[in-house]
Amino acid sequence: MSEFRLYNTLTRTTEPFAPANGTTVLMYTCGPTVYNPAHLGNFRTFLFEDLLRRTLRLRGWQVRQVMNLTDVDDKIITRASQTGRTITEVTSPIVDIFHADRRYLRIEDAEVYPKATETIPEMIQLVETLMAKGVAYLAEDGSVYFAIDRFPQYGRLSRLDTREIKSGARVSQDDYSKENAQDFALWKAAKPEDEASGAAWDSPWGRGRPGWHLECSAMSMKYLGETLDLHCGGVDLIFPHHEDEIAQSEAATGKTFSRVWCHGEFLLTDGAKMAKRVGNVSTVKDLREQGVSAAAVRHFVYSTHYRKQLNLSGVALEASLEAVRRVGEFASRLDEATGGTTELALAAEQAEEAVKAALFDDLNAPEAMGALFTFITRANAELDRRGTDVAAVERARKAFSLIDGVLDVRPRVARLTLQAESATWTSVGSNGAGQFDIGSLPAEEQELLEWGAAQLRARQLARQERQFAEADRIRGVLEERGFVVKDAPGGVVMERFS
Repeated sequence: MSEFRLYNTLTRTTEPFAPANGTTVLMYTCGPTVYNPAHLGNFRTFLFEDLLRRTLRLRGWQVRQVMNLTDVDDKIITRASQTGRTITEVTSPIVDIFHADRRYLRIEDAEVYPKATETIPEMIQLVETLMAKGVAYLAEDGSVYFAIDRFPQYGRLSRLDTREIKSGARVSQDDYSKENAQDFALWKAAKPEDEASGAAWDSPWGRGRPGWHLECSAMSMKYLGETLDLHCGGVDLIFPHHEDEIAQSEAATGKTFSRVWCHGEFLLTDGAKMAKRVGNVSTVKDLREQGVSAAAVRHFVYSTHYRKQLNLSGVALEASLEAVRRVGEFASRLDEATGGTTELALAAEQAEEAVKAALFDDLNAPEAMGALFTFITRANAELDRRGTDVAAVERARKAFSLIDGVLDVRPRVARLTLQAESATWTSVGSNGAGQFDIGSLPAEEQELLEWGAAQLRARQLARQERQFAEADRIRGVLEERGFVVKDAPGGVVMERFS
């Protein structure tokens, strides 16, 4: 089987990769800080990690993935204080939104989603270990800090020049830049706002709460052990977050914390990094309401290599919508085909090999996507020949299922047929699954379908009453929300892709 290779941020090289135990990849992926819904920049990273997870399984390995949910930090406490709520009241609905958005984008479930607030004992134990080893100290402000000058390897991941760091200077905030890298807080002494929002716990050093960096080390080691195979996240986490994770974890255990580090590049909007502070954020909810299907988002993200910056634009999304529509049409044709040709089977075999070779070479998704569309072109040409080889068409279905099982860019279609006396929803699934249960869709998506059906009935009524301007207006509203309306003899058909 082909060698699997990944780019390791630690060594700045693309290296052969296999799990240490030969069978199961232990993978930690930094999850969202749940005070606001995750934006599309976050989800570009989560989609890269989903592709990695699926590709590892395609290679024949099992995966044990842990994705943390940061539910206590400076931003969450500030939000709780501003609104008079506890941190749990702030974070719980955001966690629900995250999972709904993740499922909409077809991001597979991780094995564990630990919350920071549920891992406090392990965090306290880790701080105690670091203090016993002499690399952490209790400061006059009642907080415990990690002394980076006592960990000589500090800066190895980010290539930071530690000679420029002022020894003994401290930073207590969770968010800081290369310009002020100093001793970082492991445990923060409680302030009145921490107590008021439920963000304070007992510890050997008094009431307090964990620092952001400490949380991930404790959670990853609790569920995956002292040495991971893969640690992943966005490039913005290389410093300080992942650098600090390495320092506190390896100082505590004396072992390599993660064998390989993988980082995805930024999503840009009009050439600027997507960030909440610049007001150019798009959310999954925005896309869903605009009728941008999950399949189209996945196609858009995977059309650029995960280590290259990606620019979000309406033109690019429209191109992806058209591309996945083509995938869907081909998949339906393949489902219905009764026979093929020898050339169809050959095209399927070559496509499968090309996609594996691309993905096993540092997740080259654009090349894999190109191989998929080459296969679609070749396969359509062979299906036009109306061959009778049943084994050939089965081979083509198998190849398409394998490829789309990783890329997952076949759109699901919810189709409403509205006739004089009845309205019937039917559905076409993804990954060759045929029909799917519309009732299994997220509640928001079901509500949108119900809204669409009501709008379609209103349009039909307007047409019957010869109010054609109103009927055209309603059709425009439906199309703005991603519905495609097709008038047909005896009724009307409306489709929505997801």
